[in-house]
Amino acid sequence: MMELGVDLVEIGRIRELARRNPRFLRRIFSASEIAYCRAKKDPWPHFAVRFAAKEAVYKALGKAEVPLTAISVARDAKGRPSIRVAGRCVAKLKLSLSHGRDHAVAFAIRL
Repeated sequence: MMELGVDLVEIGRIRELARRNPRFLRRIFSASEIAYCRAKKDPWPHFAVRFAAKEAVYKALGKAEVPLTAISVARDAKGRPSIRVAGRCVAKLKLSLSHGRDHAVAFAIRL
């Protein structure tokens, strides 16, 4: 059975959460995700799309007992986004990410 998860995030919301609560980023994102996003000129769209990806994956997994901190976005050898859950790559999970000026969206499909 195929499962789909999708999430849309306002980039400004993620930026404000991080500014109000300095621990927010460390509570939600892995060290490698934080380093990747902070290396960008404007890190907030990248944080937002990763947050959306975590939510989309959580939904595609059937809202399993997986905390958001256990889900992380990585890049495969070709630069495509991939998902790791608790440090392990999830082979039968496909991910698509996109962001614009104000919003970030992620789609996750579990095959």
